[in-house]
Amino acid sequence: MRIRTFFLAAAGIVIFSLAAPAADWPQWLGPRRNGASQEIGLLKEWPKEGPKLLWQLHDIGDGYGTPSVAGGRLYLLSNRGLDNEFVQALSIEDGKTLWSTTIGKVGNPNQQPPYPTTRSTPTVDGDLLYALSSDGDLACLETASGKRRWQKSLRADFGGQPGTWAYAESPLIDGNVVVATPGGSAATMVALDKKTGEVIWKAAVPGGDPAAYSSAIVVEGGGRRQYVQFLGKGVVGVDAKSGQFLWRYDQTSKGPANIPTPLARDGHVYSTARSLGAAGLVRLQAAPEGVAAEQVYFERGLPHSIGGSVLIGDYLYGATSQGLVSAEFATGKLKWQNESIGSGAVLYADGRLYVHGEGGEVALVEATPEAYRERGRFTPPEQPKHVRGAREKAWTYPVVANGRLYIRDLGTLWCFDVRN
Repeated sequence: MRIRTFFLAAAGIVIFSLAAPAADWPQWLGPRRNGASQEIGLLKEWPKEGPKLLWQLHDIGDGYGTPSVAGGRLYLLSNRGLDNEFVQALSIEDGKTLWSTTIGKVGNPNQQPPYPTTRSTPTVDGDLLYALSSDGDLACLETASGKRRWQKSLRADFGGQPGTWAYAESPLIDGNVVVATPGGSAATMVALDKKTGEVIWKAAVPGGDPAAYSSAIVVEGGGRRQYVQFLGKGVVGVDAKSGQFLWRYDQTSKGPANIPTPLARDGHVYSTARSLGAAGLVRLQAAPEGVAAEQVYFERGLPHSIGGSVLIGDYLYGATSQGLVSAEFATGKLKWQNESIGSGAVLYADGRLYVHGEGGEVALVEATPEAYRERGRFTPPEQPKHVRGAREKAWTYPVVANGRLYIRDLGTLWCFDVRN
């Protein structure tokens, strides 16, 4: 996505980017934590059998979390059994394991419905990596060796309260700060010194929301730099410098699982929950005691899948339970909808949408509001079995980095060549 500097400044958003080459994918939702890559030179159309398979692994450990790719390595959070949740570094050339470090155990193992496994994506920042276990163990590791620099427990150190399905957040790095969401009344969100783990502030959000399953983003809106997070009872914003609570929007939080990471642009924040089948947009405005979130629209039929959405130009692209849709970000007006490969997770790169369907298929679709135009579809070989019941799907988001497409499903990881 080519976006000029003056446009970004006028839009009033923060382009959050870690110190990594543009083609790397160093954290949850990519370099700018928005599901979009700036990488170019990728295939515009796939052959019938799909892009070339470079390698695949079937023994990476269980999990729903996506990989991070930086500096020639792939980093992944997985678990073996319920007592060993670990971060591992793999070679991008052949998937060979370079190191593995246990950081905790699987949280809430008796959850119902039962999906006890890892969910988070490691965040790579230079020579350090930050990962959160599903039990709330936040660890800072050296990328070269996996050596632990420091570790905190969101439960024990902050009185954290996760949701039914434990912690799923991917840590946010913003300058010298790492942001996490323990949940609960004492420290709903926290900011820590990324080098030492020392507390900078604790944000006690009114209502003491439990943590949900989303990840925080940086937003400029209402005259304040803030961290926006989807909690158990709604989307909130807290001041980035002090942790002061600024605003809340609860219209999209009426279901049991608040999962998709919010999208933001020009002082507007888009949020959605699959169980509602609807999405909402709010405008952030300065208020005497913080920031006011004024609803612009709340509509059904907009992208609301747990696979998230991407904002390209003025248009949203994402999935519903019926398939893929495109809509105007500012108005919520639908441009097109198509059954495609059903519901799934979406990313953007080089003019195309990469969609990992919940049924296991992968599709390449033009990112245009004019019409649905599919440019390839395939099913990665040797799909794993989903054994936790009929509701378990292929939920993992796709990743594109350095000309390669990575797809994960439970304990299997595929690497495809998508260079043009």
